[in-house]
Amino acid sequence: MGLFGFFSKEKKETLDKGLAKTKESVFAKLAKTIIGKRRIDDRILDDLEEILITSDVGVDTTLKIIARIQQRAAADKYVSTDELTAILREEIAALLTENRTGDMEDFSVPVDRRPYVMMVVGVNGVGKTTTIGKLAYQFKKNNLNVYLGAADTFRAAAVEQLVVWSERTGVPIVKQKMGSDPASVAYDTLHSAMANRADVVIIDTAGRLHNKVNLMNELTKIRQVMKKLIPDAPHEVLLVLDGSTGQNAFEQAKQFIAATEVNALAITKLDGTAKGGVVIGISDHFHIPVKYIGLGEGLEDLQVFNKKAFVNSLFGE
Repeated sequence: MGLFGFFSKEKKETLDKGLAKTKESVFAKLAKTIIGKRRIDDRILDDLEEILITSDVGVDTTLKIIARIQQRAAADKYVSTDELTAILREEIAALLTENRTGDMEDFSVPVDRRPYVMMVVGVNGVGKTTTIGKLAYQFKKNNLNVYLGAADTFRAAAVEQLVVWSERTGVPIVKQKMGSDPASVAYDTLHSAMANRADVVIIDTAGRLHNKVNLMNELTKIRQVMKKLIPDAPHEVLLVLDGSTGQNAFEQAKQFIAATEVNALAITKLDGTAKGGVVIGISDHFHIPVKYIGLGEGLEDLQVFNKKAFVNSLFGE
């Protein structure tokens, strides 16, 4: 079964490599803070608070973690610095569990929802289209019949990039000419997918935030049109965020959550940043599960998020 059940040695190595900068930032600073000390005191907690905030865990989530550590220290009467890392790991895992983050085991979809419809949202440049392509690859690798819908009709580059992914993965794509109604593209995609007994449909959408009213109206219209064919579609609204942007990712999450009913998160580009703590903070702040994380450019570098593997990678096993 491997170290964490389905979590293979190769995936663990990819995760460790992808989180190396965050681990160096958090774990190295933590080790320096507690070296030579035997008990957790206010100074250590203050330093830990600073470490977590600078790793973009977020102020509210950081204070929640610190409070939990204080409670455990008070309840146990004595907690050594040797135990601090283990406690920190446990409390972060508990927070992720409370937000249903890290519960998936592989790239699969519910058997009672076919086709399973995913609407993917996020601003331009966060890796949205690349994430869609990698999802298509992983789903197909799991013997699922996948259809792509190029509903970001306002950017030629978005459609062209999705076509490249379609060809690269051997997954069919439905598209229209530039400037077409995005809802029309979504409708045609679902219609084709249903006719061809697709298992998964992934709809790309525009990533414009300069006019929130237009964004909200557009996403609402896409949802309404899809419901004409599949009443409970979309089953998943996946928000893609760039983890390297730290607190800016929080702001983007606020905007899209206000515009549509986001129920899943994908956080990309964690391999190039020391801000991996944003995974913890965003999940806790918005109470939306992180389902996928991006750890590099390769097809295999998009992983289903595993909370146990994540915290062990950051803080040691």
